[in-house]
Amino acid sequence: MAPSAIDKKNRLAFLSMPAPASYVAGLGRGASGFTTRSDIGPAREGPSEEVIADARAKRGEEAEVDPEQFQDPDNEYGLFAGMTYEADDEEADRIYEQVDEAMDSRRRARRETRENEELAKHRAERPKIQQQFSDLKRGLSSVTDEEWDNIPEVGNLTRKKRRRENERAYVVPDSVLVGDRSKAEYESSLDATQQALGGFVTPAGSTLDSGTMTNFVEIGQARDKILSLKLDQVSSSGISSTTSGTSTSIDPRGYLTSLDTLSSTHKSSAEIGDIKRARMLFDSLVKSNPKHAPGWIAAACLEEHAGRMVKARHLIREGCEKCPKSEDIWLEAARLHTNEDAKVVLANAVQHVGQSVKIWLAAADLEHDIKAKKRVLRKALEHIPNSVRLWKETVNLESSATDARVLLARAVEVIPSSVELWLALARLETPDKAKAVLNKARKSVPTSHEIWIAAGRLLEQEAFRVKEGEELNPTKRDKELAAVDKTIEIGVKELRNNKVLLTREQWLKEAERCEEEGSPRTCEAIIKATIGMDLNTDEAGLDDETLEVWMADAEGCEARGKVGTARAILAYALRVYPDRRALWRQAVDLEKAHGTRESLDAILEKAVQHCPQAEVLWLMAAKEKWNAGEVEAAREILDRAFVANKESEAIWLAAVKLEAENGELGAARELLVRARSVAGTERIWMKSAVFERQQKQFSNALETLSTALSKFPKAPKLYMIQGQIYQQQNNTSAARAAYAAGIKACPKDPTLWILASRLEEMAGRSIKSRAILDKARLANPKEEIIWAESVMVEERAATAASGATTPLTALGFALGWSSSPAPLSSPQAKSMLSRALQECPTSGLLWSLSIFSETRPQRKSRSVDALKKSSDNPIIICSVARLFWAERKVEKAREWFGRAVRADSDLGETWGWWLKFERQYGQAEQQELVRTQCVASEPRHSPVWQVIAKDDKNMGKSAREILELVANSLS
Repeated sequence: MAPSAIDKKNRLAFLSMPAPASYVAGLGRGASGFTTRSDIGPAREGPSEEVIADARAKRGEEAEVDPEQFQDPDNEYGLFAGMTYEADDEEADRIYEQVDEAMDSRRRARRETRENEELAKHRAERPKIQQQFSDLKRGLSSVTDEEWDNIPEVGNLTRKKRRRENERAYVVPDSVLVGDRSKAEYESSLDATQQALGGFVTPAGSTLDSGTMTNFVEIGQARDKILSLKLDQVSSSGISSTTSGTSTSIDPRGYLTSLDTLSSTHKSSAEIGDIKRARMLFDSLVKSNPKHAPGWIAAACLEEHAGRMVKARHLIREGCEKCPKSEDIWLEAARLHTNEDAKVVLANAVQHVGQSVKIWLAAADLEHDIKAKKRVLRKALEHIPNSVRLWKETVNLESSATDARVLLARAVEVIPSSVELWLALARLETPDKAKAVLNKARKSVPTSHEIWIAAGRLLEQEAFRVKEGEELNPTKRDKELAAVDKTIEIGVKELRNNKVLLTREQWLKEAERCEEEGSPRTCEAIIKATIGMDLNTDEAGLDDETLEVWMADAEGCEARGKVGTARAILAYALRVYPDRRALWRQAVDLEKAHGTRESLDAILEKAVQHCPQAEVLWLMAAKEKWNAGEVEAAREILDRAFVANKESEAIWLAAVKLEAENGELGAARELLVRARSVAGTERIWMKSAVFERQQKQFSNALETLSTALSKFPKAPKLYMIQGQIYQQQNNTSAARAAYAAGIKACPKDPTLWILASRLEEMAGRSIKSRAILDKARLANPKEEIIWAESVMVEERAATAASGATTPLTALGFALGWSSSPAPLSSPQAKSMLSRALQECPTSGLLWSLSIFSETRPQRKSRSVDALKKSSDNPIIICSVARLFWAERKVEKAREWFGRAVRADSDLGETWGWWLKFERQYGQAEQQELVRTQCVASEPRHSPVWQVIAKDDKNMGKSAREILELVANSLS
């Protein structure tokens, strides 16, 4: 080997040698070292499973069993597939399945609820096209016929040049016109050639040669012969046939009827196939089980449906022979036959099923003569004497009460357990004999509550019956009515002894039925005897739960129109709970709604005797007397109320109002002085100041207010009255000071802020007015009234800047909220309204301003947004009604006005708008209905109503008069 080769080999030998431990390739050239898995090499392998098992065996350890060693990866239950499936296993599996189903149903309900919510949210955000145009579709109902007729026809409005067809006309040669004319011509004469050769008359220009002349007589004879043959064929298929076609036994009317039947029963091929298959099935059924009556009936009905009545009657007749004990098949056979044949069928039926009531009744229905019906029914009673229905039908046919009484007497002897027959007999007897009949009935049927109720009603009728020549004795009548209560009470005990236990609800239904049938005292007796069932009514165990149950029963009866039952329930409850104010209030409301004036006075008198501390009952009693014009009686009631409630604020103020509105101003002032000394409440001091202001005694009013403010420095109404009095005296600085003091003492009262702002606005200081409202919004950020006032301040400022006059009276300010203004012209007002809706998104007042501040086409969409935000707000509902009014949708407007007052009947402006609407579109009855409902609701709030009602000029006016003034002021 050459030396050069050896040196080269030695130089490359390091490549096969392991690198030093700290060697990093390229370190001298600035490289950084890193290590990979290939540099480290595989980790050291541990002992195998066999080695570990041998070591454990040497040490005497048991091998660990893998729990999943024998587990089927595809079926976790396969391990026990070969074991016995016992009852315990089945019960365990069933319990687990029930648990899984319950959990799944719970998740399903939550999942469905979540999906429904998501779908509703999606529909609200992205409604369907159908929903977007639903209001336009509903609006089509108001389109008149003339408007429909005036709608233009659909045409091409694209202004594209359409291709016209048949625009060009060409001249037609004369030969074509002559040829077309000759095609439709006929010649009635033969030329010489045709006469010589013979031929048919053909169109002009053509000849049909036959060598002979045409014989039209033979053609007519052949036609007659063919028609005769057809008639002979038809006649031969009838009941009798003839040998000549000139005469036939066919009934022309029946023939036409049969043709109509055929045309009306024309069936499709599919229906015919179904009928054939059903016929085969029924045929197999009746042959395999001929004693099965429903099979025969179904087969006959099938043939009837197919129009084969003869076959149907044949089948049902055969079925009657095979199943003579089935009453249904006999009744079906009678139905399929005519009236006379049905009598024969039913006569045969009674030979086999003589105990069938339906057969006898069907036979009686076939008779048209009353005597024949009676004869059949009496024959039926000989066979079935214990049938209540047959006896009732027989009695109903009797026109004489005596004959009916005789029949019923025999009926109760034969069937003593029938309550209906006993009661019918008692109704036909005289009162004395009726008592004896009911006594016999009670002994025969001791478990019937109807008999005891009938006895009570009979005693009630006797109590109110006056014989000729005698006068009604109240004492005797009361005794007889007391016997009604005793009879029902004994009846309930006897029924309980005979194990007849009716529930409270069942007895209540019986009481309502008695009231409906004109027996109010029996109804009351049932209530007295049974209303305490299943309830704790012992003297030692009276509880509020029992009272609530009785009050709920009374409300339910009143809602169903059973006023007498409700009155009886409340009367019994008041005897048990005589000191419950709520119960007396419910009884008073019931009498006020459904009773008479005398009954209302009586219940109020009892109420104030049992609850002398209930101020509302005293006030209601005095008000009823006052409304009836009995002022002295009202004063007497209030005097008695003073004795029982010496420091009652409501009673003192009621007495003051009574004296003031009846012209006794001195007495009213004296009562107020006494009230301030005895009761001395904030409201009494306020009413004293208002009274002095109404009498134009401003100095006395201010003095009273000064004393009241020293006693009640946190009373906002006192500051309002003080400021208003100063405004009436044109003392702006004093009014400003009064409002400022009120705002400082009561910063959370929005009315004080608004009055202070309006004072500055009336003084021409709009900047100061805005500043006050800004502070008010900071103090009351969620107050809708302040935001609405801020919007109207900006609008009025813009209107004043444009040179228009602005109403600066209190009524003008109120109308700025409630009337229908033009769209907002001020950008500041629009911006303020947007901020207000962001701050109070559910405010009905602000949304109403927003609706009527838009242009007319945009108001509808704005009202939709308002209803989405607050659909139950009465102001928004009233605004929607006014929109319908503007569009002359009278019925919809009336409906929405009704919804508005049902949502809140305390808003007087809603009533005013409704009355104004009815004045324009309603009748006199509808207007009076609005007035009556308004007086009953007694509204007290809303801006315009309060301004008019609290005006000194309107002092003492009734709610009806205030309503008329409000309707007149709204625009």
